[in-house]
Order: sequence, then C-alpha cells, then structure tokens
Amino acid sequence: MNIGELLGAMVQAGMSPSAADRMRSSLGGGGALDSLAGMLGGQSQKAGGGLAEALSGMLGGSAAQGGGGLGEILSGMLGDAGRAVGGKQNLALGGLGALVGALLGGGGKSVGGALGGGLMALLGAMAFNALKGSAQQPQQIPLGLLEPQTEAEATELERNAELILRTMIDAAKADGRIDEREADRLVAKIRDAGADAEAQRYLMARLQEPMETESLIAAVRGKPDLAAQVYGAALLAIEVDTPAERAYLDRLAAGMGLPREVAGRIEELVGLQPA
Repeated sequence: MNIGELLGAMVQAGMSPSAADRMRSSLGGGGALDSLAGMLGGQSQKAGGGLAEALSGMLGGSAAQGGGGLGEILSGMLGDAGRAVGGKQNLALGGLGALVGALLGGGGKSVGGALGGGLMALLGAMAFNALKGSAQQPQQIPLGLLEPQTEAEATELERNAELILRTMIDAAKADGRIDEREADRLVAKIRDAGADAEAQRYLMARLQEPMETESLIAAVRGKPDLAAQVYGAALLAIEVDTPAERAYLDRLAAGMGLPREVAGRIEELVGLQPA
C-alpha cells in the first residue's frame, strides 16, 4: 500500500472541517494563494486539468531546477523554511504545487500521492518555522520539505508519513466520537477521493483500534522536528472544540517534549484561535 497516496486521499477528504483553512493559513493565508490562482488560471485551463495537476507538473523536473518563478513563490509562502532552501532543485515543489492547487479547488484523484508529499512538505516547513529560535532549533531542513536524495531518506520519509497518518487517526478519536457509523463515513470520504480497497481496509482497521497515543509519543521522543510535525498533523485532524481534544493536544505536546511556546507557535501558524 502506498502511504503517500492514502495521506493524499486524507487531505482531499478533509479530516476536519477546518483542515483546508488551517493549511491555507500555514501557507500565509488567502491573499498569496488567491494571487497565485489568478496568475495560473489561464495556464491551468490550457493544460486541460485542475490547478493541482497544472502546478505539480509545472514545478516538477526542469521547472524545479530553474529555481525561479513559481518555485520562488511557493518558497516564499513557506516562510523561513522556504527561504532556507530557496529555489534549489531538491525542494519538494511538485507536491507543494499539488497541495496548493487542491486548496484552490483544483484537486483531482490522480494527484493523491503528490498531495501526500505536499502535506509532508508543509508539515516540515511548519516544524522548521515553529522551532526556529527555540532551544530545539533544527540543525537541518526537515525531511519531507526536501526531496529524498537516497533510498535511506526515501524509506525514512515513508516511515514518517505513516506516523503522520497514524497521528491524524489517533487525534480523530480524542473526543470519543468515532463509532462504526463515523468510521464508515470517513472510509467513504477517502474512497471518493480515490483511495483503493487496500487503503480503505487499512484506514478502517486503524479506526477500529484503541488509541495509540503513547506509542506515537515514544516514536518521536528526542526528535523535535518530527514531534513538531506530528503536532501539526494532529491540529489538521481535529477542530479542538471540546475539552477532550484540548486535553489530547496538551498530553501529546508534553509527552513528546514539545515546549508550550513551540506548540503555541504551531497553533498560530494554522490559525487556531487561543482558548
């Protein structure tokens, strides 16, 4: 099973009503995205597909190597993390393009895998920006924001992507509302987003299992950048409108050793209003 494609289907399905708005916020809000949409509108129509396909294609291969134009725009949206890598060809521009296109309403089932990669890049940028200036400041760009350069990095990124997916599922259980009916609804949403039968079975099995918060915490303890990505993923999966969800986030951050100021910065990046 391709974890990236399932993660992309989760992005398209939307784990929470606010997920898309939170991803837009972490990319700098609606203004930059609207400007990009206007600039690319005609080109995406000529390409015969949605903005997701157009952006992903235009930013792949030689377009990424050029290091300018759209690559510079997307790098700018990512704040300090984007500026740290500039327009280098190993920045995960194709996935970011697919993610931005989907957020602008131009997504399609065919870009599920790219969307998963885009989410990992966005979470990496969020982690880098949130940790910057803290005692846990990252020494390098988080994997995911950069394209893997070796087989070992590709394997690690796949492992991290599954951890992010498990976190989103775990967080969704925080308020105790996932019963059989809700599980069926979530599986139907990812099926409509293009997930295959194997991915649907995987998600259903995970939804029916007990929460695994402590296992997730253990997997990232001592890895500040990954802990920050996990926290960001949890914020995309829930509304944080119940005491149980707030308690879950506090427990997650504390268990991972994520300082309160860093967790708060991630919440600011996704536009979560303070309680």
